[in-house]
Amino acid sequence: MVTVQAGPFPSPPTATVSERKRDEIQRAALTLFTRDGYERTSVDAIAAEAGVSKRTVYNHFGDKENLFLVVTQHTFTWMIGLVEEVVGRHLDDLRDPAALEPTLVATLLEMGQTITQLPERAALIRLLITEARRFPVLTEPWRARGTVTDVIAARLTRLADRGLLSFDDPVQATQHLTALTLNQLNTRSLFGTFEISAAETERVIRSGVHVFLLAYGPRA
Repeated sequence: MVTVQAGPFPSPPTATVSERKRDEIQRAALTLFTRDGYERTSVDAIAAEAGVSKRTVYNHFGDKENLFLVVTQHTFTWMIGLVEEVVGRHLDDLRDPAALEPTLVATLLEMGQTITQLPERAALIRLLITEARRFPVLTEPWRARGTVTDVIAARLTRLADRGLLSFDDPVQATQHLTALTLNQLNTRSLFGTFEISAAETERVIRSGVHVFLLAYGPRA
């Protein structure tokens, strides 16, 4: 199972003092931007939360706007990396038709039990919803085809090339798969606000994958 506890700003043991301060600032900024919103979060508050001086914040990031964009984009990239790891590990070598359904279940179940439960993911979603009008650049990954949907669609396309799935539009097929599985978990948990039991999570994933394969399984 993917290891996610390091977070998007990990500060490895080999990090310099400057690098550690930078990571602390980013962690503090993500916390405060999520809690208070962009407008109400001050550089003074971020500096205090991070345990650094205001000047240090400016030295690393220039201004609050740049810090906000760096933090959100870095968190998004980190999330995509987690999805890439899980999906690739489960699906890259899949060639046995008999293993298709259980492997898709295992893939989405791992995502549902780990990645979708991360507080950083919930924080990122809230920031995108509340601040996208102010910062249209936040929506660029969706325009550039660099989202979770695109990561999964690329793997489903490979499965289709191997004759394991059948569809004309990989993005639409992926959207149907996630609508039946991960999005169901989002709806039931209100994007992580309410806890869902492991049994319910598995039930949602298994039933969703089964319905997906009725529509997109290999054609006779």
